[in-house]
Amino acid sequence: MNTRIQTPTPNLEDSLNFYKQLGFTVVSDKNPILVSDGTVLIEINPNRFARAGIKLFDENWTLVLEQFKNVAPMANGHLLSDPSGTWIYLMEADQGTKLDRQIFPKSVLGNSMGVSLESIAFKDSITFYEKLGFKKEEGNLSQGWTSLKNKDGLIVTIMKDNACPHLFFNPSLTYFNGAKNEKVIETIRSSEIPITEEITYFNSEGAVDNIIIRDPGGLGFFIFND
Repeated sequence: MNTRIQTPTPNLEDSLNFYKQLGFTVVSDKNPILVSDGTVLIEINPNRFARAGIKLFDENWTLVLEQFKNVAPMANGHLLSDPSGTWIYLMEADQGTKLDRQIFPKSVLGNSMGVSLESIAFKDSITFYEKLGFKKEEGNLSQGWTSLKNKDGLIVTIMKDNACPHLFFNPSLTYFNGAKNEKVIETIRSSEIPITEEITYFNSEGAVDNIIIRDPGGLGFFIFND
């Protein structure tokens, strides 16, 4: 299996500049256009029908597809929507390129914790990703979240409804930096990347210690202390 996060773009040059400013490595500047921070592999897709989502590659999806009712055919694969509304692209293996993402340096965003999703169908969302081969890692309903991981190491964290007191965009990439997060925020500010939300909710002194940004195609990034 090969896993990517897909993001659309209204302007390819703007999207590439966004990721370069954040220290992502441009893995490929031709179709497919790929960037990485050493943990996630992001495909910037200029196709006007592209949507933000998770793109999975495998040799044969027949057995997996038998578990789902609503499947849309597409070139070289199949399209699903998870219970949160996030699009899942199931692509044939020969369309994917396996890369050792760990050879690429971290971005200025810090420690990647994978994808976060908010869902009103918490249990159904967990079951959906288990059908795709993801395994539970930690968390549960009483905590308001559960993390799952696939064979490529992509973490998907499902948040229950009304658990996050800030803007939420499905899907969003999440970064946890602990006490170093304020320094990360300073670096992002200096790069003049627009900040979508400055979060003070969790700070007793009202300081901005968590932020949200979005790329030109709308993909969200949570840069949090934890």
